[in-house]
Amino acid sequence: MKKIIILLLLLNLNFTNSYSIEADVFVQSTVNRAAETLGGGLTKEERMDELKKIALDTVDIRGIGFYSLGSHRKNASDEQKIEYEKAFAEYFLQSFSSRLAEYSNPIINVDSKNKINENYTIVSSTLAATDKRPAVKIDWRVYTKNKDQPLIRDLIIEGLSLARTQKEEFNSIILGADGDINALILKLKEFSNS
Repeated sequence: MKKIIILLLLLNLNFTNSYSIEADVFVQSTVNRAAETLGGGLTKEERMDELKKIALDTVDIRGIGFYSLGSHRKNASDEQKIEYEKAFAEYFLQSFSSRLAEYSNPIINVDSKNKINENYTIVSSTLAATDKRPAVKIDWRVYTKNKDQPLIRDLIIEGLSLARTQKEEFNSIILGADGDINALILKLKEFSNS
């Protein structure tokens, strides 16, 4: 009986691991979902709604939010962290979807992947050139600690990290308000409501 239980456990472990998603496949399927949304006959609002769903499935919004807050996170009260997290999620989804909704039929091809460590893989891709813009190099920082559910933590476009840029912008807003995190929360809410 013990042998049967051990065998079943081993089979279960192998079965579970068979569902892990490679970072490059994850990124390509994500961009394919976005391209399908953008290439369809949807209104801008419908495209934005679909893009928000894709982001909720594939992006570590919470992780990006707290990274963007930087060292100010240590000084925030628990209530401020909760309010910031909610305001950041709404800001991120609105910003992400409104920017991407302007594209039509973007073609992004995954070129390679580089496993940094057990937690992170960098997936390199190229946004294909059109007659209106040159090709754009995009690297995706994918959090792969949970192999069944990788999440995007950053986009590096032509060498510029969007998360780092956002962190610097948020730091500037907080420092401009004498270290008051509430000033940033207010700005995020204003953006989301505009």
